[in-house]
Amino acid sequence: MTGAVGRPRFCPQWLELRERADDAARVPELLRPLGDRLAAVPAPERFGGTGGLVIRDLGCGTGAMGRWLAVRLPGPQHWVLQDHDEVLLARAAGRIPSTAGDGRPVTVTTLHADLADLTAADLAGTSLVTASALLDLLTRDELETVAAACTGAGCPALLALSVTGRVELTPADPLDAALSAAFNDHQRRTTDGRRRLGPDAVAAATEAFTRRGARVVNRPSPWRLGGPECALTERWLRGWVSAAREARPELAAAADGYLRRRLDACAAGELGVTVHHADLLALPGPAGVPGPRSG
Repeated sequence: MTGAVGRPRFCPQWLELRERADDAARVPELLRPLGDRLAAVPAPERFGGTGGLVIRDLGCGTGAMGRWLAVRLPGPQHWVLQDHDEVLLARAAGRIPSTAGDGRPVTVTTLHADLADLTAADLAGTSLVTASALLDLLTRDELETVAAACTGAGCPALLALSVTGRVELTPADPLDAALSAAFNDHQRRTTDGRRRLGPDAVAAATEAFTRRGARVVNRPSPWRLGGPECALTERWLRGWVSAAREARPELAAAADGYLRRRLDACAAGELGVTVHHADLLALPGPAGVPGPRSG
């Protein structure tokens, strides 16, 4: 994620632990309208006239989006990996596939920068903006900046895996609803003067892009945890309960017993978790030209 004061940092181990669940949740269906749009852009406008794609990955983390998407798009491609964390940038740069889905080359550069400063001019010549698990961390002003930059440049945006505020655990527990509401409060918290969008991010992004003339398509992209994902389920569960307790300290005593019960069920292979996310594709018109609005 990007790097002003107050922005979260994520350890590579967490990002790598969640990658398999992320990949299973992503929505390949959105690649068809995206591919149609990318194919419609005249080749001389792309990749310095070579006919390739220039893709900027905002808050790239360890590069998971690039690993998933590069092999599903035609090449040549040039990826610009942007993050505030130089350790993650270095890790990501060496792990993007070297060839695209059609065997043509993929190249990579890194950019240590804050997306709060992103402008349409920065995206000149960019074919696609991507991000994964980023929207819910943004403030409304930051989201407006991203939407304005993408639509101003006529650049599509594929924004994946934003939390929607719904979590389902099986078997059910009487505390599920209270902890889920508390976690959502935590996601919307204000830190260093920054109020995050949290589970309101998808609706806010849809409105921001649509207001600027883009056609927006949303599709559900839920994590489905349990069974072989026990390590991820346990890590997610501990973080989920901890965040809920932080938001509502009065839940602390009950949350301790809840966490023990849930961890025992996880270890026994008896816990199922669905964490609801959504993937969003925004298709602006060409630079400076309003696109078709979505219903």
